[in-house]
Amino acid sequence: MLTAERRQVILAQVEREGRVVSSELVHSLGVSEDTVRRDLRDLADQGLVQRVHGGALASAPPSGSFTHRLEVSREEKAALAEATLPLLVGARVIILDGGTTTLELARRLPLPYSGIVITNSPPVASALANHPRAEVVLVGGRLLKDAQVAVGAAAVEAFHTVRADICVLGICSLHPDVGVTSPEGEEAYVKRAMVASAGEVIALATADKLRTASPWVVAQLADIDHLVTDGRGDLTRPYTSAGIDVVAV
Repeated sequence: MLTAERRQVILAQVEREGRVVSSELVHSLGVSEDTVRRDLRDLADQGLVQRVHGGALASAPPSGSFTHRLEVSREEKAALAEATLPLLVGARVIILDGGTTTLELARRLPLPYSGIVITNSPPVASALANHPRAEVVLVGGRLLKDAQVAVGAAAVEAFHTVRADICVLGICSLHPDVGVTSPEGEEAYVKRAMVASAGEVIALATADKLRTASPWVVAQLADIDHLVTDGRGDLTRPYTSAGIDVVAV
């Protein structure tokens, strides 16, 4: 089997199963461990897989700029936002992560809601600026322009001083093996602080984010209480098995 053909077989398995195991590839492809290791390294260098000990996971799809992401999967994100609203009933303090899906949720926050919304996302705060009753707290820091979120030590410390009822987490990647991950290290630190500061965590993820992984770990599956997604069947079964309440839209 030619190198290009072999790597296509590896990518097909990653797409189908969300992961590959190096020892199994050695057996199924009939090649050496060094060859498999080199294949996975080169595929990872191209951003096609995320290497982990003993194999590789599906890589998260390229995110692009915030402006670009506003135009991607708009109907799906709106549906996720609508499905999340019932989960917020009774919450007096809500942490809203950055992202285009959480922005859709902010735009739909019910007018009678009179609690506190804390966010590190200027677009989310702006969407809530004219809300008649909600108190909005914008956490500051260095702005990640592509993600439109504030990061840094000040943002992390601000969330550590909060006790929220619910954190609504925008998801870059959610894999059954490694949990929630992020492509940005500084953003991952802030997201971890958000998760640690909340009584419940709701993850919002379109289907393309499921069974994918990025370099920086945010949370384990055990940290997630609810997953709101348009994924179904085999995509969501591992999360249901892990005890997460999966809300399919």
